[in-house]
Amino acid sequence: MTNEPLIRNVSDTARWVAVFRAIESERPDAVFRDPFARRLAGERGEQIAASIPFSGRHLWSWTARTWLIDQLILQEVRHGADMVINLAAGLDARPYRMELPSSLQWIEVDLPELITYKEEVLRGERPVCGLERVRLDLSDVDSRRELFARLGVRVRKVMILSEGLLVYLTEEEVASLAQDLATAPTFQRWATDLASPPLVRMLQKKMGRQLDRANAPLKWGPEEGPEFFVPYGWKPLEVRSMLKTGLRLKRLSLWMRLFARLEAPGFSASRPWSGICLFGRT
Repeated sequence: MTNEPLIRNVSDTARWVAVFRAIESERPDAVFRDPFARRLAGERGEQIAASIPFSGRHLWSWTARTWLIDQLILQEVRHGADMVINLAAGLDARPYRMELPSSLQWIEVDLPELITYKEEVLRGERPVCGLERVRLDLSDVDSRRELFARLGVRVRKVMILSEGLLVYLTEEEVASLAQDLATAPTFQRWATDLASPPLVRMLQKKMGRQLDRANAPLKWGPEEGPEFFVPYGWKPLEVRSMLKTGLRLKRLSLWMRLFARLEAPGFSASRPWSGICLFGRT
């Protein structure tokens, strides 16, 4: 027996999310298939998911998030993106499971211990495109700026991903990251998930105890929604509701379908809302 929490740090949330990708992948009508998710989640991931029943009751949101970002990646690759930089990549397996051109350069950035674990689990597997992993704590501002400058001169059009990252940052940290990303002219698109302040408060109430113990509290949901990023060099091009997407993918319960049909278009700061946003340079 041990008093060690199941979620020891923010990296363990990646194992948790991998469980939900595995559950969707194993459905006969799966909208994506991640054959590596169950392996990557491991026993700890299964235990974390079982310990937070609220998240399991909202599987649709994890499915919607993954599917939406998949669609945006394919769209931007078709439009000429020749590099994808996945910030806080976690246990994402897109460069192994998606149909991507072999010429695409895919860069994963995350903490050293998480990357080491991921490499051990995926040893022997071959990515479909060029894959490079960078061991870096994104809170190290000087190092991330050096990385962005180095990657920005290698290609013509970069797409940034920050899936499941911003909600763990403060407003000042998000603004600083946005400004740093905007300094590289080749960084043309940025896809990220956003949550409204009411949703962040609800998640804090339902799941905050476990995350707080791991020193990974949920912190940020912008009152301004996607417009928050405009002063920092990024304008919203597409804003897609997770709830509406869950309805489209037929993943909602009866009462959630009712909420989805009643949800007004666009971001709302006054109610629980989550979505995927695609930004372009201002």
